[in-house]
Amino acid sequence: MTDLLTALALVLVIEGLVLALVPDMPRRLYALLSEMRPEQLRVAGVTAAAIGVLFVWLLRG
Repeated sequence: MTDLLTALALVLVIEGLVLALVPDMPRRLYALLSEMRPEQLRVAGVTAAAIGVLFVWLLRG
């Protein structure tokens, strides 16, 4: 449970840094995402999740 909370905290840190350092980037990204078809978003989401699982597996192996 501690690992999950740590991971969530790191997500907040990264998102906060992005917003602080390049505040216009998320707006451009959201505009790009709104133009994508739902199927493309699903593939991107599954791909990102798979890469994340792979990284965790390699790091924690």
